[in-house]
Amino acid sequence: MDGLKTKLNSWTKSKEDYEELEVYLELLKEREDEKVIKEVQGGISRLSKELESLRLKSLLKEEEDANNALLFIHAGAGGTESCDWANMLLRMYLRWAEKRGYSSQILHVTGGEEAGIRSATALISGPYAYGYLKAENGVHRLVRISPFDSAKRRHTSFASVFASPEIDESIEVEIKDADLRIDTYRASGAGGQHVNVTDSAVRITHLPTGIVVQCQNERSQHQNKATALKVLRSRLFEYYREKEKERKAEIEKKKKKIEWGSQIRSYVLHPYRMVKDHRTNLETGDVDKILDGEIDEFIEVYLRQI
Repeated sequence: MDGLKTKLNSWTKSKEDYEELEVYLELLKEREDEKVIKEVQGGISRLSKELESLRLKSLLKEEEDANNALLFIHAGAGGTESCDWANMLLRMYLRWAEKRGYSSQILHVTGGEEAGIRSATALISGPYAYGYLKAENGVHRLVRISPFDSAKRRHTSFASVFASPEIDESIEVEIKDADLRIDTYRASGAGGQHVNVTDSAVRITHLPTGIVVQCQNERSQHQNKATALKVLRSRLFEYYREKEKERKAEIEKKKKKIEWGSQIRSYVLHPYRMVKDHRTNLETGDVDKILDGEIDEFIEVYLRQI
């Protein structure tokens, strides 16, 4: 219902902007005025962006697309290189969220031994956060001269990204106590802004599926457990939904699996500079812009083709 209300409000605003633009156009018919011309030009630009945004949202038809997103990032094989790359991706998505006016919260992070992170879980909150971020699911590949290699050799690193929708209590997901292994531990990490060290971190393993979730962000063990269970419900919802889709449509034959060697996007910093999405063939040479979170074009082109 909230998603429908948001869509309706957006269409209403665009209709009002269009009607306001019509008034200015009528004024121009009577008398040319530099100030009115600027208003019309600005109005056309704003309306075009609004309509493009609405057109894109119309592609997000799944009921959960309008939800907040839980984002999971894992470093691949490659030690420090991949851990640093996973941290770069985490920053990229946090910057993307900030630019869209979304809020973000790091729920869990495991630091790398020397630098970066081995894994992280973040909650990205905002309209259609999941609908957009599901376009990022897959393996991301980085090629660069390693800042950790004294010989300045070129290295290739991998990290996987997975988004699932945050779901509320109204959606039933059965979780049996007997299916859970709950471990508590002292949170630790490499330090920095992404680590909130506590003495009450919680790790929950769902034994039937092997899904593991962790939370160390809250102040108490009870709060961390509640948040971890919320993340688990979201992961299980996505897991069972995908299983149902497989049974009905065998969609896995058309999807790339999240595994090394099936990357969805490459980020090349050496010997040339380019970011290329292998699903859509969209590419750009402005790597810094992409790593600073300006990934909307890649997301939109992918959503148009699925």
